[in-house]
This record gives sequence, structure tokens and C-alpha cells, in this order.
Amino acid sequence: MAKSSLSFVCQNCGAAYNRWQGKCEACGEWNTLAEEDTTGATSMPVSIRSKRKGRQFALESLSGKSQDAPRLSSGMTELDRVTGGGFVRGSVLLVGGDPGIGKSTLLTQATSMLARAGHRAVYISGEEAIAQVRLRAERLGLADAPVQLAAETSVEDIVSTLSEGAVPRLIVIDSIQTMWTDTVESAPGTVTQVRASAQALIRFAKKTGAAIILVGHVTKDGQIAGPRVVEHMVDAVLSFEGEGSQQFRILRAVKNRFGPTDEIGVFEMTGLGLREVSNPSELFLSERDLGTPGTAVFAGIEGTRPVLVELQALVASTSLGTPRRAVVGWDPSRLSMVLAVLEAHCGVKLSGHDVYLNVAGGLRIQEPAADLAAAAALVSSLVNAQLPTDAVYFGEISLSGVVRPVAQTAARLKEAAKLGFGRAVLPESARGEASSDTGLILNPIGGLTTLVAEIAARGTPRANREPRDATSVEKNATPARFRRENG
Repeated sequence: MAKSSLSFVCQNCGAAYNRWQGKCEACGEWNTLAEEDTTGATSMPVSIRSKRKGRQFALESLSGKSQDAPRLSSGMTELDRVTGGGFVRGSVLLVGGDPGIGKSTLLTQATSMLARAGHRAVYISGEEAIAQVRLRAERLGLADAPVQLAAETSVEDIVSTLSEGAVPRLIVIDSIQTMWTDTVESAPGTVTQVRASAQALIRFAKKTGAAIILVGHVTKDGQIAGPRVVEHMVDAVLSFEGEGSQQFRILRAVKNRFGPTDEIGVFEMTGLGLREVSNPSELFLSERDLGTPGTAVFAGIEGTRPVLVELQALVASTSLGTPRRAVVGWDPSRLSMVLAVLEAHCGVKLSGHDVYLNVAGGLRIQEPAADLAAAAALVSSLVNAQLPTDAVYFGEISLSGVVRPVAQTAARLKEAAKLGFGRAVLPESARGEASSDTGLILNPIGGLTTLVAEIAARGTPRANREPRDATSVEKNATPARFRRENG
């Protein structure tokens, strides 16, 4: 027998140590080290392993015919959009999300639609009993779907059961943290067990051609729990996002070997389950604050889909030595860069103000094209100026204050015109890409200084602010500031 080798493994990142310590040096988390057996999954004697000869295999050339991987449509358009057109045979997907966000609901609906289409779909739950899964199906109106259910956690038993009869087209494992295998001596949920169980299920998927979806828990910082090596082992990693107070849910591909990683699927949580949203722009702008300073509509792109979303900003005076910077739905470092450009090149003094920025609807924006909309919302809140309610903003701001062009300008303008917007504030260099048949009034901006001056000219001082605050931004945002400071 192989000699047992014990080590302390971090349950958050998978780092291994020879002795226990309170803090993991790799990820910085406290009290996450647990003792595990890391001898591996084999107990074959060394003498036998040394005599084993390798198997020869054929080598292929770069040239040759390659067919697209056959896909299986899930019946849900938004889910197929994120996966790249459906489930690929033999692929393994890892779905992560906060507790209660709707992962089990989404996968229950997907397996039910596949089962109703005549495919063998299996749902294996390691956290709930069969009766609990049936209650969810009844609430969703899917009790009549011929989905095969099981409440099991042993990987060997699962593989043995699924190997009998016809090969399932889709298998859902909820969740991978509850699975365990006899090949390693560790408790379920540990890094070693999660890695070994995932490897066994992946081997079964590649051998039989069945598509497997693994559900993963997330940590308090939003990362999928368990070792990062599991994310490298699977073919796709999907993140199910959303705010608990919002009914919107966003399905995003973090990794996808068979499709794009910039597509999103939008769902709305209802009493009867998740409803697909074909026009997310209209949904995100349904409760828009019209006529309120500090709000701007951003025309963004998520993959191939244009999405219009409202950016809300609040700039308030502070008595703290270090002003607060709070961001929801956007990159905090991107906000810091925009604030620095506004203060350095436009004369907008924000060092004595708290800044809050929020993306309405629970959407998380990742592209830099939102710089111009965020800057417009910030200046609008500072000078108490109402932005045009029929205008959309998009453009990237450079460190020199120049507004740079972004991709897919025509698609952004077309989506804005479809939803009834009348004008667009866009980079000057993107004027040539804009189509003239959209009917929008274009306002090209070459530099951020021009936009700040236009917004400040419409500003009115607030009751609790000195009258000179609103006018100082306008004066500082003009070339007169440069002549005054440089003689």
C-alpha cells in the first residue's frame, strides 16, 4: 500500500502546507486549512507501476477536415446564447452563484424542457431529497416532465447507475461539493474530494458523450468555492448573478471552450420560475428616474447584444478626511480613473465629496465604453443639472481627457433609436461609423472638457451648497482656466 501523506490544504484556494497555520498565505483567508490525505487516487504498488508500458496512439496533422461539435438545444434561448448555441456532447459545465439566486430553478427548467423533447435527462441532487425537488417542480408547473431524479452523493454509484441503459443527454449534479469518491480519504467538500469527484465525472462525460452540469457553491467574495483547478478542468464556467432585492438574473460565461465568453442571458425571477427576457434594455429602463440629476443612460454591448442601462451617481459633501467611493455594478478602479481625469483636466474638484455610483437593474458592466456615461452622471449630480431624458452616452475616456471610440457604434445607436431615444453623445472619431438612418441627433465629443462645460451650463446650485460651486465647475472646464493658471 502507498504510504499515507497528510498535509494541510486550504479549502478556499487549494494551497497545501506541511503544518497548520491560522492564515493561508496564498489567498489571505483565515481558518481555512484542513488536514487531508494527499497520497492520490491510486494504491497500485510501485513495482507494478514501474513495469507498466505506455500505449501508442496515432498523431494527426494540422490540416484536415474538422466538424463542428454537435450541440443539443436546451429549449431556453437565453441559456443557449450563453453556452454558444446549446450543450456540446461530452462537455462539462460548472455553474456558480450565490445561495438562493436560482441555480436549481434554472437547471430544473432546462432538464424538464429536454425531457419533454424526448431526451434522457437526469437530475441528481446531493443537497435535497427527492421530495424537495418534486415540490420545486410542482411549483414551476413541471411535475409532468419525464426527468429522472436521484438523491445520491457517491460518485461510483452515480457512474455505475448512469452507465446502464441509454446514455443520458444531460446530467445535472447539484452540487459538486457534496459528492465523494472512495479513491481518496477525505471528507466530502474538501479540496481533494472535489477535485477527485470532478475528475471522475469528467472522465465519464468524455467517454460516453453525455453533457454534465456541475453546480458549485460560491465564497463570500463571489468566487466559486473549491480549488481553481476544477475551473480549468471543465469546458465552461457559467456565473449566475443578481441582487436579492431585484427580480433580474444575469447568466454570464466566464469561460467557454465552445463559444464566446462575452454573451449574457437575462432572466426575470417570477412566482412560476425564471422567465426569459428577450429585450433586456426595455426591462432595465422600465423604472427609470426621469428628470433626476445624476442619471445617465449608457448604450453598452454585451457580446453581440446591445443593452441600454441607467447609471446613477450621487456626489455629496463630506466631513470625513478620506471621502467615500462606493460602486455597485462597475469597476471601482475605473471610477477612480474617471474622477482623476475630471479633477486634473476639467477642474471638477471632487476631493471633498463622497461619490456613489450604481448600475440600475443589477447588471454588472465590464466594458470601458461606460466612462462617458459615468462622467456625465457624476458632473450632473455635482452641479445639480438634469441631463436630457432622450440622450444616451457611450465612449472611453483616456488619461489625457480625450474621448476615444468604441466598437459597434451602429448597433448601439440602432438599439437607442428602437427604444425611442432622440440623441446620442458619442466620441468625435466615431461619427463616421454612425448610420444616418437611425434618426438620432448626434453630439460628437472630442474631449471630456466639452461635455463638462455643457452640463455645468445647465446646472443650478442646490440649497445646501454655495452658489459658486455650480459656476466654478463651468469656469474651470473652459480654456479660460488654462489661460488664468498659466498667465
